[in-house]
Amino acid sequence: MDTALSIGEPWMWAAFAGFVLAMLAVDLFIFGGNKAHKVGFREAAAWSVVWFVLAMLFNFGLWWYLKGAYGAEVALVKAEEFLTGYLIEKSLAVDNIFIFLMIFTFFSVPEEYQRRVLIFGVLGAIVLRAIMILAGAWLVREFHWVLYLFGAFLFATGIKMLILAETDPDLSKNPLLNWVKRHLRLTPDYRGEKFWVMENGVRIFTPLFLVLVMIEFTDLIFAVDSIPAIFAITTDPFIVFTSNIFAILGLRAMYFMLADLADRFHLLKYGLAMVLVFVGTKMLIVDFYKIPVALSLGIVGIIIATSIGVSLWVTRSQK
Repeated sequence: MDTALSIGEPWMWAAFAGFVLAMLAVDLFIFGGNKAHKVGFREAAAWSVVWFVLAMLFNFGLWWYLKGAYGAEVALVKAEEFLTGYLIEKSLAVDNIFIFLMIFTFFSVPEEYQRRVLIFGVLGAIVLRAIMILAGAWLVREFHWVLYLFGAFLFATGIKMLILAETDPDLSKNPLLNWVKRHLRLTPDYRGEKFWVMENGVRIFTPLFLVLVMIEFTDLIFAVDSIPAIFAITTDPFIVFTSNIFAILGLRAMYFMLADLADRFHLLKYGLAMVLVFVGTKMLIVDFYKIPVALSLGIVGIIIATSIGVSLWVTRSQK
């Protein structure tokens, strides 16, 4: 089997969709996802471990199935592609956390309401990324030169992130936020976890709805970066989709685990920028030299680990 082709069969897509829906249902209705409460570090860390273990079990199961169906070589390549894609998506998701924290702080969202916003944010992100991944896979399959556009975009974005790493955006000047404020009826305060309420037969939105809009918009912006990045590793839609979704499913738990420690990882932005520069370069030279997936995994891992280690060392020294 040509490793450039998709290994995703209809039953595999259906099984993965069923798994995602089942896990979201467990989170929502069994472990208190539908109840307002502050998520503690221990709960967030536990869920982070659960999502990581599930991702690795999925990758092992995929390798085991492909080894029997297509041979050891194909199985190893696809397993490496999934692991590298998952690592890249998980790393880039950290930048989402910094923005989420800024949004929640700007709107003074009570901690017990943040979980509900992120639950709907994850649901929206899954639908949005499924559409973008399928569209991106079609574009890459029909127009190979699109990879050069993706590569140039990622390279330029990485350089921009390096230059503006210490600059925080001003949400008060965000055009989308100001447009929504002008065109919607808004309550002056929060109404529990509700996104809107009915008063005198009129639907009035709460500030929590504005927060949800900004969270979804933020994920859209980051998806524009992260999805092309994984196409530098593989063009297999099934691998792209599954690695993306596993990273997204663990995003909410990772936010609550790292939100209070964000200041200690301030240099991680530089590492993420370097990852984008690397994957952009990988795309631009794809027809001249194809960097092995295992080497890409090692380079991305070293960049992220180094930026995390240096961040912790610098902040510890300052303290």
